[in-house]
Amino acid sequence: MYSKHFPDIIKPLGRDLFFDLKNDRNAIYVTFDDGPHPEITPWVMEQLALFNAKATFFLVGENAETYPKIALDLINAGHSVGNHTQNHLSGWKTDNATYFDNIALCKETVDTRLLRPPYGQITRSQAKHLKHEYDLIMWSDLSADFDPKYTADECVNFATRKVKSGSIIVFHDSEKAWPRLKNALPKCLTYYAEHGFNMEAIPYL
Repeated sequence: MYSKHFPDIIKPLGRDLFFDLKNDRNAIYVTFDDGPHPEITPWVMEQLALFNAKATFFLVGENAETYPKIALDLINAGHSVGNHTQNHLSGWKTDNATYFDNIALCKETVDTRLLRPPYGQITRSQAKHLKHEYDLIMWSDLSADFDPKYTADECVNFATRKVKSGSIIVFHDSEKAWPRLKNALPKCLTYYAEHGFNMEAIPYL
């Protein structure tokens, strides 16, 4: 079970987490989880370049170790990178010591202040500990591109219907998401551009 759009009433419960980034520039933050992937991530970069858009990529450490050039290409293109743990661990299912060690291992390859908990699953104690070293980035809108029960057009709807200035939207540059991402992402980027949104990379907060 997962939330495609976090209701405002839930956000105060995660006071150490960022669900959106309010601004006066009509900026939104397109993000990608689980890469880098040798074919999909470069394709995503090409799509973003068509709109002069910058994004944030939350990298799994073992993937970044396998494809370090792609990780470097992201940075050189002006995108942000974030820590997504070394092995895509759920904070809810992992003891704190193991979870913190896994994040530290990822940091050896992906040295950044940005962190997104895989699955959005992090405990209050984990967040309280990590907030001193990381900006803990959640999301306001989830495309659900990883879920095979949805069509690409449904993913477009999830990723656009409630977007507003400050929204953080999640996609995935992964093989699991690819059947939907390849059709959904160009449509979403077109929608954001046509509605006057500035697509920016998440800065260190």
